[in-house]
Order: sequence, then structure tokens, then C-alpha cells
Amino acid sequence: MNAVPADLITIDDTSGLPPFEQVRSQLARQISDRTLAVGTRLPTVRALATELGLAANTVARAYRELEEAGMVETRGRAGTFVSALGDRSRIALRQAAAEYATTVRALGIDPAEALEAVRAALS
Repeated sequence: MNAVPADLITIDDTSGLPPFEQVRSQLARQISDRTLAVGTRLPTVRALATELGLAANTVARAYRELEEAGMVETRGRAGTFVSALGDRSRIALRQAAAEYATTVRALGIDPAEALEAVRAALS
């Protein structure tokens, strides 16, 4: 698959977030929401750094953290690609939700109260 265009990532110099975190979080969001499909090749560290006006080490750190989270995988000289973690994560999420719903029903908890408990837990 083709590399992701660098214009899908923007760096906000006025943000309190460091540039590596802006790159990491924007790529993570695009992987999670499937804007970047499994198997999409990311730009090389050097190419993305040049495009964004960042140091190569900044982009390398973002890629490293994404790889540690299992969201991307590096295949040597072939490059860095979006991994299938997003799909596996969604499957695990649906399984956990089904188990939670079973528990809620067994306890006789009202669905609205159960949803509020989830919202509170996610906050």
C-alpha cells in the first residue's frame, strides 16, 4: 500500500504537547479510526521529519512508541507499516462489552446505570 501523505499530520507550535507526541497521537488516532488501513506503509522517519520540519529523532520517537504499543510494525528496509492491532483491539473490546453486559444483566442493574458507570470509569 502507499505511504500516508504527510498532510494528514499537522504540528501545532502553540500546543503544549511536544512534537513527537503530536505525531504519535495523530497517527494513533488515524490507525484507530481506520483512516490508515492495516498494511499502510508510513513515510520513512527522515521523509516525514523533513515534510513536517522536525528532527528525525522526533519522528523516530513517535514511531518507536507506536511500535511499542503494537500499532505499527517495522519490517527492516521495507519500512514501517500499520499493524493489525486495531482490528484485534476492536474484537477484544466487543468481547469485553459482551461480558460486561452479561454481568450487568445477572446483577439486575438498569442499563442506563451500567452505561453511566462505564462513562465514569472512562473519565
